[in-house]
Amino acid sequence: MQQLTDLPNIGQKVAAQLNLAGIKTPEELRTTGSKRAWLAIRENDPNACCNRLYALEGAIHGVPWHDLPRSVKEELRAFYQDAQRV
Repeated sequence: MQQLTDLPNIGQKVAAQLNLAGIKTPEELRTTGSKRAWLAIRENDPNACCNRLYALEGAIHGVPWHDLPRSVKEELRAFYQDAQRV
């Protein structure tokens, strides 16, 4: 079985944050989605930044977050900004 740290962008720290949020496997991350996973991380780390959200999305798609299409990054940034207002 693949581990979270086998995914691009997911190091030990983010994997630990995902585990704390109840997300233990790559499949659980894919099912949860980057936005819900990021919100769950933010509950325990209010300083979770937009790059963490990008990293989660990239991990789900198996690419470094820098390689996400601009449109995806823009949509995630809008989500992040909206979440900061709450």
